[in-house]
Amino acid sequence: MQNDLFMWFIVFWCVILVVLFGIGGFFMFRKFLKVFPKADGKSTLDWEEHYVESSLHLWNDEAKLLLNELVSPVPELFRPVAKQKIAGKIGQIALKEKAKKIDSGLIIRGYIEATPKRDHKFLRKKLKSMEIDMTPYEHLF
Repeated sequence: MQNDLFMWFIVFWCVILVVLFGIGGFFMFRKFLKVFPKADGKSTLDWEEHYVESSLHLWNDEAKLLLNELVSPVPELFRPVAKQKIAGKIGQIALKEKAKKIDSGLIIRGYIEATPKRDHKFLRKKLKSMEIDMTPYEHLF
């Protein structure tokens, strides 16, 4: 009886380890794909970093506070990655439109475009809680 119980514990623990390693491997592989260079020689992460650095002079304190507020629902462990991705998209839009500074409209547009479709319901909830009118941005959802 005790040997059977211990054997089932070992089997259960092995299954848990295989599942956890699989989940970790999946996320590491996704990160690897972002680092892998594209046809132009730069990876997705390189482009994000380029857009953030190129648009850094356009950010003011209010814009940074708004971005921090928008990413606050993201779990703390993933927040820096989310902020980098969103700031990269905002920088890309700002540079493309030759903006003089990054304002709330650019931040919200970049945030919507950088957020995966599956998370748009959380995004809408956050914008609604901040009392931001989503009407001008409906076409982006």
